[in-house]
Amino acid sequence: MPSFDITSEVNKVELRNAVDQANKEIQNRFDFKGSDARIEQNELVLTLYADDDFKLKQVMDLFQNKCSKRGVDLRALDVKGLERIGTKVKQLVN
Repeated sequence: MPSFDITSEVNKVELRNAVDQANKEIQNRFDFKGSDARIEQNELVLTLYADDDFKLKQVMDLFQNKCSKRGVDLRALDVKGLERIGTKVKQLVN
């Protein structure tokens, strides 16, 4: 009886491109001027930083938009809970 295994992997190059494009747009947007909003990537673990919950939601929406345009499946991203760091917030995405 023949069998097959299905594996699915995220394209690391396209993920990196989506992170870079999102960071560039964050730097250029007026509503993020003077804020510490950014996305950091360590292999397939992403960390989103922002000043407050609202800006973090905007960063996540912007990143998801860039991922969908680059062909990265959003179902592959595992979004973790929100963490507070003093007055700032961060969120992990695996």
